[in-house]
Amino acid sequence: MQNWCCVLQVPDRLSFTPSPSSPTSCSWRRPVTLADTHGETSQPAITSWENLGFDPVPTDYMYIMKCSEGDSFKDGGLQRFGNIELIPSACVLNYGQGIIEGLKAYKKQDGSILLFRPEENGLRIKVGADRMCMPAPTVEQFVDAVKLTVLANKRRVPPPDRGFLHVRPLLLGTGPVLSLTPAPEFTFLVYVTPVGNYFKGGLKPINLVVESKIKRATPGPGGVGCVKAIGNYAGILKAQVAAKENGFSDVLYLDSVHNRYLEELSTANVFIVKGKTISTPVLGGTILAGISRKSIIDIAHSQGFQVEERLVSVEELFDADEVFCTGNAVSVLPIGSITFLDKRGSLWRKWVCVSATLLSTYRYTKGSCRGQNGLDCNLEVEDARYIISLFL
Repeated sequence: MQNWCCVLQVPDRLSFTPSPSSPTSCSWRRPVTLADTHGETSQPAITSWENLGFDPVPTDYMYIMKCSEGDSFKDGGLQRFGNIELIPSACVLNYGQGIIEGLKAYKKQDGSILLFRPEENGLRIKVGADRMCMPAPTVEQFVDAVKLTVLANKRRVPPPDRGFLHVRPLLLGTGPVLSLTPAPEFTFLVYVTPVGNYFKGGLKPINLVVESKIKRATPGPGGVGCVKAIGNYAGILKAQVAAKENGFSDVLYLDSVHNRYLEELSTANVFIVKGKTISTPVLGGTILAGISRKSIIDIAHSQGFQVEERLVSVEELFDADEVFCTGNAVSVLPIGSITFLDKRGSLWRKWVCVSATLLSTYRYTKGSCRGQNGLDCNLEVEDARYIISLFL
């Protein structure tokens, strides 16, 4: 397999100078440097990693970078983690002009911390920003910000096999508006939080219900279902809450034109297996181009599977050998049962374990490279093409 080894330099100092106080901007604390982060903040230390859930935990530092309309992002830096202030007329509050991203950092037995394909998140946020009429940081700025934030919060990374550090970049229209227009000022923010498994029960098969009424995306390529716009998620909360109240793990959504073809879960892509063929819904403007999805397709091809990106009907779920989902939070997770209307199908068969095979490759291909500025990059665990390792 091709070795995509990406070596990034961490600057000794990324400074940030807040703009003069004005009603057009949100306010932030003084900047800190990476050297400042060697001491501990007032946030309490985590004394037990055993009971981590998937809820936010206060950490030590976050990263802030701003720009005005027509300008580019620059002069970003670390801030102490804490509340932010937004003017009530901020575009993100009034019209939802914002994008989220998500990736993870986790610790190896040797103490190294791994990031999974951060440059892909940097590319995806640029695509989303263009759709939402927002400037975006460059891919290099994005990766440097993620890397610096993880380094600053290194004591918050869970030990091996106890969870991971969830990295949440935000791109927000923070300038004030009244009429429907893009914000005059934008903020790029990165924060992190240690988490455990997304679903209770760990990596056990999950149970899904197919939603036939509520839709997660408008039809065709003209909507924003293919980007991580913040407004995409509030609209499906009702279906997700109802599913959990009825004992399901999550919801699988159908297309809004035919109400027949699979799209995705609330926060994950879906795959079905039949023999040596793996099928997943084709990207058509309503489905997010998941980075885990892309990686699993690459790995499946390398292992001799035929991969089809096409329209997948809901009926095919009940004839599949296996169904699984992929995403940043869930990694690769088998689906144990599907319920659609009055029909329930049990899908988990111990003798069919394509998802486990793919997950194993996804985790354990090895490679190595050497970094610069005193940092060793030792690529291990996960496909070496997709990892940046920070040796702390």
